Amino acid sequence: MIYHKKYLISFVLLFIVEVVIARYASGFLRHTIGDVIAPILVYCFIKSFTHISVSKALIVVLLISFAIEFLQLSNLQNMYPKNIAYYLKIILGTSFDIGDLIAYTLGLVIVYVIEKINHQF
Repeated sequence: MIYHKKYLISFVLLFIVEVVIARYASGFLRHTIGDVIAPILVYCFIKSFTHISVSKALIVVLLISFAIEFLQLSNLQNMYPKNIAYYLKIILGTSFDIGDLIAYTLGLVIVYVIEKINHQF
């Protein structure tokens, strides 16, 4: 059940942007802007289907983002057969980078500011 259409529309648009960035961009655009957008994408997805508060959603997305980044330290994506490892590399990435944690946090700060402006708290 969809609870918030604006978040679902935002999710779909951001997903398209992320796919275009992943497919056609490189350098700063792909590795930084894509990482800033990723937690915003997850936030919009969660808010589309739940009545969770803004602050709780921000915390959940931060935990998910950081967990995925720290899983890269485990080398989990290379411990499975190639067909599974391929998908794990897409989901988890391939190497830990503290810059990614900063980008995820920046993305969530952007969400916080937008939600504050829109008086969603």
